[in-house]
Parts: sequence; C-alpha cells; structure tokens
Amino acid sequence: MKHQISIEKRRTFGIIAHPDAGKTTLTEKLLLFGGAIQTAGAVKNNKIKKTATSDFMEIEKQRGISVATSVMAFEYSGKQINILDTPGHKDFAEDTYRTLTAVDSVILVIDCANGVESQTEKLMEVCRMRNTPVIIFVNKMDREGKDAFSLLDELEEKLNIKVRPLSWPIGIGDRFKGVYNLYDKNLNLFQANKTKIAKEIVQIDNISDNLLNEIIGEAPANELREELEIIEGVYDNFNQSDYLSGSVAPVFFGSAVNNFGVKELLDTFIRISPSPIGRETDKRFIEPNEEKFSGFVFKIHANLDPKHRDRIAFLRIVSGKFEKNTFYYHVRLDKKFKFPNPTSFMAQDKSVIDEAFPGDVVGLYDTGNFKIGDTLSEGEKMMFKGIPSFSPEIFQELENLDPMKSKQLDKGISQLTDEGVAQMFVQQPGNRKIVGTVGQLQFEVIAHRLTHEYGASCRFVPKNYFKACWITTENDSSLQKFLNAKTGNIAKDKDNNFVFLAETPFLLQMAERDYPDLTFHYSSEFKLEQMN
Repeated sequence: MKHQISIEKRRTFGIIAHPDAGKTTLTEKLLLFGGAIQTAGAVKNNKIKKTATSDFMEIEKQRGISVATSVMAFEYSGKQINILDTPGHKDFAEDTYRTLTAVDSVILVIDCANGVESQTEKLMEVCRMRNTPVIIFVNKMDREGKDAFSLLDELEEKLNIKVRPLSWPIGIGDRFKGVYNLYDKNLNLFQANKTKIAKEIVQIDNISDNLLNEIIGEAPANELREELEIIEGVYDNFNQSDYLSGSVAPVFFGSAVNNFGVKELLDTFIRISPSPIGRETDKRFIEPNEEKFSGFVFKIHANLDPKHRDRIAFLRIVSGKFEKNTFYYHVRLDKKFKFPNPTSFMAQDKSVIDEAFPGDVVGLYDTGNFKIGDTLSEGEKMMFKGIPSFSPEIFQELENLDPMKSKQLDKGISQLTDEGVAQMFVQQPGNRKIVGTVGQLQFEVIAHRLTHEYGASCRFVPKNYFKACWITTENDSSLQKFLNAKTGNIAKDKDNNFVFLAETPFLLQMAERDYPDLTFHYSSEFKLEQMN
C-alpha cells in the first residue's frame, strides 16, 4: 500500500480509431494542453510543415498514417498521464490489440461525418471483451456531418453499448460555435487555434444567461437550451461506476484541430477514468498495490532512433516499484537482468528515469532478450495472460536482392518480426524465410524499413498458404511420419517450433484427421502452457 498515492495519480489509456478520424491530432492536442509540446504539428497548411509528434517513423511521415504504437507521458492537473497512440489502419490491428492489454481505459475517436466505421466496431469488440472503460470523442464537428442525436443512436446500435453525452456541440459545420460541458454544467467559448492553446473568450455558468445570446446569437442559444432539456429527459444521469465497468460510454464532442472540446474531455477524463488496475497471470491475479514489482512486455521496437540502432522493449508496470540498476527476474529465460538506462517517452524523445510505478510504461534497452508477452518480476514465476497471439492471414517469401547484404537482411527481418507485426517461418533446405502478416501494408512497411534502416535490398513473393499451425505431440514417431509426408509444407518458427503451413482448409482438416496424435495450434498461446 505504500505506493498508493503514486498509483492513484496515474492514468494510462490508449487512443483508438478508424483511420483518418483525427486520432493522432487529438493526441497532439492533449499533449498541447498538458504542456508537453508548445506547437502542434499535425496540421499541414502553408505555414506548418512539421509531421505529427507521435508519428516518428519515416514511412509514417511519407504516408501520413500511424503504423506503430507511440507512447507519450506528461503531467496535467496533478496527474501523470500516459497515452498510447495506436495505429488506425486495419493491417496493423495486431499492434493495437496488443497495446490494449497495457492500458486501463480507452478514448475512441469518431469522425462526425462518417460515424461508426468497420475498424471502429472491431476495436470496440476488443474493449468489450475485457470490459475496458471507453470514452468516445466525436471529432470534426467544425465540418458538416451527422446530427449529434443521430450519432448517439448510431453509437449505441453499432457499438452495442449505452452512451451518455458529457459535452454537447453548439451547432455543426460552419455553424459550430463550441461545446457545452454537461458534466460541469458550464460553457467555455474559445477562439479557434490550430497550433496553440486558444485563449478563453468567456465562461458562462448559467445556460439562461443572456450573455450567451449576445455571443453566439439568440437562435443558436435557444437551440442549445432545447437540446440540453432533451438530453436530460432521455438519458440517465451519468454514473461513474457504470463507466468503469465498461457498460456505459461517456461521449464528448469537439474539433481537435481547432482545440474545441479537448479541454472538456481532458478535464473530465482525469476525474472519472480509472487509476491503474491489476492483471491476471497464469498463477493468480496481481494487484497494483502489491509491494513486489511485476510487469510485462507488450511491444518491441527496433531502431526507435535510427542513428543509434537501438532496440527498445516497452514494459507495462503492473505492481510494485520499478527501479533502475536493480536486478529483476526474467521468467521465460529464468535469468536476472538489471537495466541501467530505463526510459520514459515523448514519442521518439526519451529520458532516463530512476523509478516508475504501476500504470507507467518504461522502455528497456534490449539486446535480444525480450519477446512480446515476457514477464519481469522480483522472483515470482508467473506469466501475464491475455496478450493476443499473432495469426497470419497473408504469406510471402522474403527474397534477398543483394547477396552482399545477407547479414543485414537476416538481422533486420529478425528484429522487425520480434516487434510482433509479422511472424517469420524458416523452411529447409535453403533457409527460406516465409513472412506471415494480417495485411498487405505490413509487407510494404517491412520492405521499406529493411531498405532504409538496415541497407538490405529485398522483395516479397506471394505464397499460397491458408494458415500456419504449430504442431505439438507426445508421439515422436507420429510427428516424424507427418514431417516426412509434408516436407514442402513444414517450417520452424523463431523458437524452433515445428509449424505446418497448410495450403487450404481441406488439407488442414485432412492432416488433423490422418494424424490424431498431433495437435495443430492456430495461435502460439500453447507456448505459455508448455512453460508450466
């Protein structure tokens, strides 16, 4: 209990959205209000050519999308805020799903014109599976879009969750004047400012105040008053415990690019969102206020700083206090390690820290000892559960176009697949590398990074495989018969486990029928079972 104050001070959340909903822009504005940055760079106009703070990889700058999770920390109103900004593109959903294991709540960004989109629904399903508390931010209210009441109905219907607006837009598109704070029952009117915090024009605490008519006009003021009456009549009062249990999603409206509605969102978020919560392991549930340290690796990133070729493991602290230069137990390797330079993040900017507490995400410099899902503890042998295993849907063979750069290619593909965006399977003879992903864009990113970060020239050649299945058995002779019969479809993963690359669902069914002593695993979660 001695770390309780530090724990209650922390808020660790992820920002998720369908591509182009404005997720990265909102992230930047939260950083702006938190004083972590002075000028936002997400807006590309004639005067501002900077790229978004949280999109630091070269390919992200070129394509204007986020393809890797960024971690950012800052203090605001006495709270330590840890933001994990995730990829929106569906081809990188695996990185987003894994990141959701490391957060305690989520902000889901919706484009007011497009409403709930396909990727939004999939992301929400993951949140519902874990009962993760979700706040919804309806963005781009300065553009023409769907009516606010229609959006609320759509959110409830498509996301299968009750909603409760806690801020309300004054108009939409060209008529958008700002937002009314339903939670605090006041109104702050700002001048739009795309790069800096806008100065507050006026605060109105009474919706009946005639000053509101003078500033925004009598018709918009009366419309706002009528809509607020409808809201109070239709929706139940906000109940924080319903939100924390994941059964109700508070909704905020605004325009992140113009800073409207962002402060209302942030000020309410730090008051209602959960402090760090515990996690389940294969042995027991770990509470955050336990005295002994524990944490798990949910992400690995090679070349965060291309100049130094560093490899960072992202560790979410679950319990106790993490301290630098202290030996901690690496459960999978059954070894102890100490970390002289643990870091906190502001996108790609890193600073060395002396200590960290539950909810914090720290970066550990890694020479290849970590894999996604690894657990660190003060000696207890346990593994945290629920970190999604990767299941490839597309398979392509990696071909080396420059034999003089074979070492660079081997190192590059090994490090990039360690990050979890792809699986690598090696076939013999010839040491052929088959890479499996959930989306085509991942191959473009891997090829780009191999060329620009490792100097390795390569190409990907499509392979006609349906699924990669890990094989386990207690009957070695049956396994050998299968390996001999399916030579052209057998590979090994990075942990030297046998994998069957099935070409069709029918051939997989035949293998399961003909070799009943073999178990074909559709994910790599069986490795956790083998450890126990």
